[in-house]
This record gives sequence, C-alpha cells and structure tokens, in this order.
Amino acid sequence: MKQMENRIRKLEATDERQYMINENYEVYEKQGAPMGALAFHYHNFYEIIYVLEGEYSSLIENQIYHLHRGDFLLIDTNVMHKYHYIEKKHDSSKRIILWITEQMLTELSVEGVKLDACFKNRESCAYHFPIYYEEMLRGFLLKLAMSEILEGEEPGTKRILDKGYLSLFFGYLNSLCVRKEFLSAGEEMALHPLVEQVSSYMDKHISEKITVEMLAEQVHMSKYHFLRKFKELTGVTVHAYLIDKRLIKACSELKAGRSIEQAYQSAGFADYSSFLRNFKNAYGVSPKKYKDYYPDS
Repeated sequence: MKQMENRIRKLEATDERQYMINENYEVYEKQGAPMGALAFHYHNFYEIIYVLEGEYSSLIENQIYHLHRGDFLLIDTNVMHKYHYIEKKHDSSKRIILWITEQMLTELSVEGVKLDACFKNRESCAYHFPIYYEEMLRGFLLKLAMSEILEGEEPGTKRILDKGYLSLFFGYLNSLCVRKEFLSAGEEMALHPLVEQVSSYMDKHISEKITVEMLAEQVHMSKYHFLRKFKELTGVTVHAYLIDKRLIKACSELKAGRSIEQAYQSAGFADYSSFLRNFKNAYGVSPKKYKDYYPDS
C-alpha cells in the first residue's frame, strides 16, 4: 500500500493553480486544508472532488457543501466556487481531484449517452453512494492518479488504460447520479443570503452597467461595509466577481453560437479591448480560439 501511495500524483494544499497543464484531464491527491483556494474561482473544465479521509467544505455559488469520507462533489464548467475554511476541521482531509475537459468527455461518450450529464443536476452538487459503488469509483480514480507506468508496460499503455478507467468511471457515475437517494441531505447545505442576493442581481442585469453603489443599495448596506463584507465572504472583490460573472455569460453566448461582438455586449462589457484583456487573463486563449472549440454549437 505504501508503494502505491508513493506513486500517486500529489498537489500541495497551498497550490493556487486553477488551470490545467495537461490538455484533456488531470488527477491529483491533495492533503490538508487547501489554503490556496480561498477565493472564488471558476474553470472552463469539469471538476470532481472525492473525499478519501476526513472532512471538506466548499462554497458553490451560494451553497455550502459539507463533505465527509466517501462523498463526491461535482462542479460544472464556469460555476463560481471556493474552498470553505472551517478551523481545525480539515487539517487531516485527504482528497482526489479530477479535472477533465468537455472535449474529453465528448470523445469518450457514445451516441445517446452524454458523459457530462452528471454535472448538470441543479438540486445538489454532492453525492454519497453505497459502499460497493464508492469503492469501485475510488479504485478508478486511484488508478488514474498513478504517476508511473507499471514495470514492462509500454509508454502509451497508461494512456489507453486511463481512457478505459475514465469511461468506466463516468459511465457508472452517470448511472448513479440520476438516483435522487444518492444526493447529499438537504441539511448539509447552507445559504449566504448576501452572496445570493448580489449574484442574482448581477445575473438579471448582466448586460447593463452595474456599480458598487447600486449593489450596496440592493443589500441595504453602506458602500464600504458592503465591500468589506463581500470580500470576507467570497475572497474576491466585488469588481473581480462582476468581471467573472460577465465572462461566464460571454462564454455561454459563444458556446450558443453568438458572434464575439454579441457575446461581449450581452455580457455587459463596455468595449472589446476590455473584454479581450479579461478573457485572455481568465482562459489563456482569445475569444476567437475559445469559440472555435464549439464549431457545431
């Protein structure tokens, strides 16, 4: 067992990286409180967190999920989320993190079966499966997280095996996620009314000009108290949060086949140069290259 643990890819809990280095998928183990993920962030790929040991908490948009050993957390693309720190609770937490692109899941899918459907449940992002299924899914994740090929294997063999493990993992996961009895219990969730109210207002008025003063008025706070409280809850400034919301909206428009001009205008960016700068900072590619990923949309 010790030998296998040494061969698992690990990511430091303080690592702030929220982008993929590999093209299609990455699997890591993280241990301890993930202090590198305290601010709200989002990705253009899917994320799965499986709790191997201890506890873990995450704030996804306006809901907190408190996870325990054996729980799975599924995070859709372009969804705002952050680690929710609870003092002394997560020091012994150990998790497997899987990042995978929409393109990879599409490649693994077959006609009539979409392997990213498990991320689209709006009732909950958290699941707890019966022990038999949990151990099977955990086995696939651990095999994917192995950093070395076995003795005597060809270098390409692990890539072939990984595709098989991914297909099996997501095949079983999708069949399990449609069963409501495996959703996490309602009492495991809590709301942040301030974040919910601000987020909702931004969504409704995303194509318009939105100022800090307008948001503070919505939540009946002074401007400076609102700015402090929002940063305390989310880990990011109001301005950064709004920019992220606008980028998420623009991405949605691009995927739906809208032109780049239509996308940035409907997302509320004042001009293309501002949109381009923020888009490239967030995604590492131009809006045109991003749109090219979805030629059939």
